[in-house]
Amino acid sequence: MDTLAAQFKLTLLPLLAISFLFLPFLRATDFKYCDSEGNYVVKVDGVDISPNPVVRGKPANFTISASTGQAISGGKAVIDVSYFGVHIHQENHELCEETSCPIAVGNFVLSHNEALPGFTPPGSYTLKMTLSGEEILQLTCFTFNFKIRLGASGSLVSDS
Repeated sequence: MDTLAAQFKLTLLPLLAISFLFLPFLRATDFKYCDSEGNYVVKVDGVDISPNPVVRGKPANFTISASTGQAISGGKAVIDVSYFGVHIHQENHELCEETSCPIAVGNFVLSHNEALPGFTPPGSYTLKMTLSGEEILQLTCFTFNFKIRLGASGSLVSDS
């Protein structure tokens, strides 16, 4: 029996470890590039939203995993938000406010925190992020959808 239990542990533990590696990808948000044929300097690997769905009146974190084949010393991040296809909000940030600069060749993470007002209507939203460099007009452009739900007083997620 002891050898059977040991074999079970030897089999189960690696499977559990592998499953934890894939857990972040199961929660990742789908995204698409603004230009499907664009040859962007920055390639997006994934988008994670926490909490998901976003709770109005509470802070939300948008984490973008990306990579670049070129060093980037700075630039701008423009965030456009649409609600049912209608543009409702735009923010401009220094790229170095969203990640550490300079950005070296390889993988990096952009992290944007936002506290949405309590009066934000629940429903489906689209966020478009455009990154531009100091010398390159457009490093990347991508969009993704997210939902906003009612705060602690209501726990419904909009069907919109």
